[in-house]
Amino acid sequence: MTTFIVGLLVMLIILWLIYRYLWPKLNEMMTARQEEIGHALSSAEEARQDAASAEVERAKSLDEGRAQAAEIVAQARRNAEQVAAEAAVRTAAEQERIIANAQTEVQLARQRAVDEAAALLGDVVMDVVTKVIDREADAQVHAGLVNQAMEALAATTEVERAGVGR
Repeated sequence: MTTFIVGLLVMLIILWLIYRYLWPKLNEMMTARQEEIGHALSSAEEARQDAASAEVERAKSLDEGRAQAAEIVAQARRNAEQVAAEAAVRTAAEQERIIANAQTEVQLARQRAVDEAAALLGDVVMDVVTKVIDREADAQVHAGLVNQAMEALAATTEVERAGVGR
């Protein structure tokens, strides 16, 4: 039993020494470790929140970029439609100008043809009159015959124009 008492006494002394000198240091180290783990968890939570806000910001920037791209595409389409409309207007104006020029040229050509035909008709009439009468008609008679031929030709042309204009 003495061994038991001595063993118990040694055990109590060791426990007192552990409690007195070792336990405060162990408790201090565990508290420090607990604080480190708490800081690490806080930092991890902050990093997670930062990552989440960065993801939200990235999604927002991406949406803004898409909206800007859509606006640029819409503006480009509007510009293309405007250019096409302006080109159509210019084309229609050019077409009208070309048609007007062509009509003017046709009228001028028709008038030249009438004038040439009148001059030719005057010469032919004069030749016929000269041959029929066998004498040269004077200038006044000649002018009268030419005027009559031109009036007849003009009347014919007017009838033709009325028929073509329809």
